[in-house]
Amino acid sequence: MSTTITPTRDRTRPAARGRLTAGGILASEWIKIRTVRSTIWCFGILILLIVGIGMLIATLTEVGDQSFDADTSRSLSVLIGTAGVNVAVLIAAVLGALIITGEYSTGMIRSTFTAVPRRTGAVLAKIVVLTVTTFVATEVGVWLAVLATAPILSGRGVEVQLGHPSVVMPLLGAGVYVALIALLAFAVGAILRSTAGALATVLGLILVAPVVLAILAGLTNAEWIATVNSLLPQNAGAQLYQYAPSIDVPVPVGPDGQEPPRATGVILNGWGGFGVLAAWNAVVLALAFVLVKRRDA
Repeated sequence: MSTTITPTRDRTRPAARGRLTAGGILASEWIKIRTVRSTIWCFGILILLIVGIGMLIATLTEVGDQSFDADTSRSLSVLIGTAGVNVAVLIAAVLGALIITGEYSTGMIRSTFTAVPRRTGAVLAKIVVLTVTTFVATEVGVWLAVLATAPILSGRGVEVQLGHPSVVMPLLGAGVYVALIALLAFAVGAILRSTAGALATVLGLILVAPVVLAILAGLTNAEWIATVNSLLPQNAGAQLYQYAPSIDVPVPVGPDGQEPPRATGVILNGWGGFGVLAAWNAVVLALAFVLVKRRDA
C-alpha cells in the first residue's frame, strides 16, 4: 500500500511581488515620453525653430564696414544663438501641459497611479524626465544655431568666442529657461487637468500679461505695475539668456540732459531671474502635488 503525499505551500512566506524602485518609475516615464509621436515632433520642431531663426537673422543682418569690439561680437553671438528661444518656449509650454493632461484625458493616469499608489513618485519622475529632455533639446538647438551661424558672422567681421563665460552662461541659461517654463505648464496642467485650460493659462501668462502690464506701466508710470511685470515668468526668465556686457551702458537722457521719467520696476540679473522663475514653479508645483494627492484620478 502506497501513500500519496501532497506538497503543501508554506503559507508563512509571502508571494513574490514586483519591487517598485525610483529607477523603474523613471524608466517607465522615459519610455512614455520617447514613444509618443507628438513628443518627438515637438522636440524636433523646437530644435529646428531655434536653428532656423538663428540662421535667418544671421543671414539678414547687415554689418557693412562697421568694426565690432570683442564685447559687441560676443553679444551678437548670444543674440543670434538665442533668437528662437521666445518661439521655442511656446512649444515647450504645450509639451509640458500635454504630458500630464494627456494622461488625464485618456484615463492612463489611473494606471499610472495604480502602479505607483503614493502618486508622488510618478509625478516626480514625470518632472525629471520632462525637465531633462526639454533642457537637452533646447541646448542642442541653441548650440547648433551658434555653430551654424559662426562662419556667417566670422565672414562679416564678428569674432565668435564660444568659450567665453559671457557667451556660455546665456546659452546654458536658455535651456534652463525653456525647461522651467515647460515645468510650469506641467504644474498648471496637473492642477486644471485640462489641456485647453492649462494652455490658455500658461500662454496668457507668457504672452498676454506682459503686454498688458507694459502698456499700463507706460500709461500710468506706476512703479508697482512695472515691478509686477518684471516678476512675470516670461520677463524674469528672459534674464537667463541675456548677454551681460562687461562695460557700463550709458543711460539715455532727454533734451534737457536729464533721464526721462519712466516706470522701470525691479531690475533683475540672470540669477535674480532664475530665482523668480524658480519661485513661480515652487508655488505652482506645491499646489499641484497637494491636489494630485487629494483628488481622485
